[in-house]
Amino acid sequence: MARIVVFNQKGGVGKTTTTLNLIALLARRGRAPLGIDLDPQAHLSAISGASTSDWRESLYAFYQDNKPLTELLRQTNTGWPIIPSHLDLSKVDTQFGKGPQALNRLHAGIIRENLNTERPILMDACPMLGVLALNGIFACDRVLIPISADYLAINGALQVDKTLRALERVLKTPPMKRFVLTRFDGRRKMSWDIELKLREHFGAEMCETRIAENVSIAESPAESRDVFAHAPGSRGAADYTALLDELTAVGFVN
Repeated sequence: MARIVVFNQKGGVGKTTTTLNLIALLARRGRAPLGIDLDPQAHLSAISGASTSDWRESLYAFYQDNKPLTELLRQTNTGWPIIPSHLDLSKVDTQFGKGPQALNRLHAGIIRENLNTERPILMDACPMLGVLALNGIFACDRVLIPISADYLAINGALQVDKTLRALERVLKTPPMKRFVLTRFDGRRKMSWDIELKLREHFGAEMCETRIAENVSIAESPAESRDVFAHAPGSRGAADYTALLDELTAVGFVN
């Protein structure tokens, strides 16, 4: 089963929203996905109704106390499991160094506990390239990079691509990559210009599906819901359905 990290070194690109909605749709399709919140901001945990105020019930306990990942699973408000984050997770970067053992820790835990044999895993990575984000990248076999339709995001996407290419030298098997354009507004020429530039640079690694700027996508986190629970007939729900269908068709999700 796929282990997907959703990552971008730029904030505000729809990273958590994309993770949430892909997991929610996989769950609706009976795929029993697992979410892992690797971001100390814990937005994915909060939106899904699984946040915790006790670090001992969060992913930080896996790093700090070697607590098994299976003991940290919490049910979300729509029934799929997540390993929640906590603000204390931000300490990982300074506590455990950047050696191979630290960077492979999450991957080793997933394999040791057989968490990935029958279910896809989606990880919401920290936007800062440190130990946490690298744990996600070293634990994955797929990287999904959301890029918002603004000019600053182009430089961010190029930086992510450069980072991943540099890491290929130390990864045993380089992960499959896909870039997806988010917050796309077809009424703006800028959005079309950005899409053209991205497709010219990334070619087949750029998803055909675009996630349009949509009120329902923006509103749903405030209701602690994914877009399918909040507005199943919305354009946002249709776009994320199309994205998952595309990723499945090309073997990115299995």
